[in-house]
Amino acid sequence: MNISSYIDHTLLKPTATEREILTLCNEAKKNRFKAVCVNSCYVALAKQSLTRTDVKVCSVIGFPFGAMSTQAKVFEAKCAIEDGADEIDMVINLGLLKSKNYLAVLKDIGDVKHAIGNKTLKVILEISELSKNEIIKACEICLDANADFVKTSTGFSKSGATLTAVKIMKKTVKDHIKIKASGGVNTHDKALKYIQAGANRIGTSSGIAIVNDEEATLAY
Repeated sequence: MNISSYIDHTLLKPTATEREILTLCNEAKKNRFKAVCVNSCYVALAKQSLTRTDVKVCSVIGFPFGAMSTQAKVFEAKCAIEDGADEIDMVINLGLLKSKNYLAVLKDIGDVKHAIGNKTLKVILEISELSKNEIIKACEICLDANADFVKTSTGFSKSGATLTAVKIMKKTVKDHIKIKASGGVNTHDKALKYIQAGANRIGTSSGIAIVNDEEATLAY
């Protein structure tokens, strides 16, 4: 298995410098990762660095809390697309979900999807804050909103991806939309287990370690 093609090589810390973003992009090119995932202020820089490559540029939106207005998310998403983003990872509005205001959650996701057109939309559920039933409901809303992926975590909450959550997500969305496991996936073995559980993409800041671990295992 070419695990590199599953990896969204990620750098989202607020102190990330331009040089670090360029290093991220160079690593993605060298290892043929699927995408780089960056904050929206760095989309244009990443796009320029990745010109004439197959590596996609993914921008997070409403990150990391998801609690801003829908209009703000839409504006940020549109700006990211204009700057060259191929994919958008938006954070779901957890407060509205927990309030059971499902129509507002649907509109929040649907409006962003409408704004970006045929670009890929991944919706971050932040599973560490949700019950099993809330994960299921969030996935159902994402299906109704025509999202392309559901994603486990921002990596900025109390915990990240779990195999249990990915299995719940897979059982709910089946093959209608895809799954991205993110948060704490930092070894080849872990990444492989998430892929086997149904993940189509791995979001990680440990892409190099994962690939090196795979090569070490194969060599052994």
